[in-house]
Amino acid sequence: MKRLLTLAFLLFSLCTLAQELSGKTFSTKNGAIDGYDVVAYFTDAKPVKGAKQFALKWNEATWYFASAEHQALFKSNPQKYAPQFGGFCAYGVSKGYKVKIEPEAWDIVDGKLYLNYDLDVQKTWRKDRPGYIKKATANWAEIKDE
Repeated sequence: MKRLLTLAFLLFSLCTLAQELSGKTFSTKNGAIDGYDVVAYFTDAKPVKGAKQFALKWNEATWYFASAEHQALFKSNPQKYAPQFGGFCAYGVSKGYKVKIEPEAWDIVDGKLYLNYDLDVQKTWRKDRPGYIKKATANWAEIKDE
C-alpha cells in the first residue's frame, strides 16, 4: 500500500511539473511559431510554412502544418513536437525573458525543438546549449504566464 501511495505521489508530481512547463505559446497573427509547421523540423530537418487547411488548436494557440500527415502526428503527440518554452527564444528564456523567434533559428537537442531570436543569438546559444537549457528550464516556471 505504501508503495502504491508513493507511486501515486510521483505521478502527481510529474503531472504538476508538466503543467508548470507548458505555459503560453509564442504566436503571431500567422499562428503559433509564426505559422510554421513544427513537425517539419523533425521530419524534413528544416522550417516549413504551414497551411490553413491543416490547422489545429492546442495550448491556447492555432498551429499550422504543411500536410494532413504532419497535423495527425502533432495531434497524436503534441508534447513530442511542440517547441520548448512555448516556442519563445530559448536563449531569451535562459536570461529570464520571453522573446520572439525567427523560425529559421532552430535546433533539436535530445529530441526536443528549441527556437532562437535570430541566427546571431543562435550562435551564442550553441556555445553552451546544456547550460542555457538548464537556466531556461529554471526560469520558465517563473515567466511562462507573463
